Amino acid sequence: MADNLHDMTIFVRVVENGSLSAAARSLNMTLPVVSRRLARLEGRLGVRLLNRTTRTLALTDEGERFYRRCVQILADLADAETEAAQGSHTVRGRLRITATVAFGRKRLAPILRAFQVQHPDLHVHFDASDAVVNIVDAGYDLAIRFGALQDSALIARQIAPNYRVIVGAPGYLRDRGRPKTLADLAGHDAILLGTAADDHWHFADGQVVRVASKLSCNDGEIAHDWAVQGAGLVIKSIWDVIEDIEAGKLEIVLPDIALPASPIHAVFPHRRHVAAKVRLCVDFIAQRLRDQMIFTP
Repeated sequence: MADNLHDMTIFVRVVENGSLSAAARSLNMTLPVVSRRLARLEGRLGVRLLNRTTRTLALTDEGERFYRRCVQILADLADAETEAAQGSHTVRGRLRITATVAFGRKRLAPILRAFQVQHPDLHVHFDASDAVVNIVDAGYDLAIRFGALQDSALIARQIAPNYRVIVGAPGYLRDRGRPKTLADLAGHDAILLGTAADDHWHFADGQVVRVASKLSCNDGEIAHDWAVQGAGLVIKSIWDVIEDIEAGKLEIVLPDIALPASPIHAVFPHRRHVAAKVRLCVDFIAQRLRDQMIFTP
């Protein structure tokens, strides 16, 4: 096992340094030894990890996947050793997090900044993206997601409630009238969100309403801005629109008819050992979101 970890370390150093000779220097090893250990690793795995010439070095597809897993395994090992030596509340190293763009910019980024200030030895890398990625393959420690978890290989912890609302600008509602029933939605312009914009709105009681739309997009902030500008009605998370509702820029319509709930979850890989940086970050995010919950359905 020790040899396996050593070979993984050598492989990671080769990738990070861009050459066998540079990796050998960083590890204080000879070039032939590094070359032999890398060849032994490829032989044990039965795949080629790197395409090597005299001047270039490039990861194969198998090598790319193996590299991401090696980086995570070595980081987890370092975390475990740190916790054992210094206690379970030590946070250091690198923490990679992903979340949606709008929620990340408005809610999560300030929380992550505050968490990093409390733990100055921690480097936080935040990827804001509306794409749902495989967090294991992509090498993320943590993802913040809305709705139910589908992948059983991941752990999901609900950290905050979330409900969705239909909103429109006051000017739009004055011009077009305020819907009083679900049937009234058919006479309104809907702003649709998603790469394959679905023109059916689903409600918590099972009812489905088909809406008319002249605007659709795959970006939540654009849909939000269109609604503020009076382009139509849109379904949004309350976390995204509460400030505009309080400022009078948007109003909730049909408030007594519930949409399916979409709670906020912290999602992380299923491991026996959860690193302190992940566990404490999830606790911190959950507490900060609880502090911000000044609204109820």
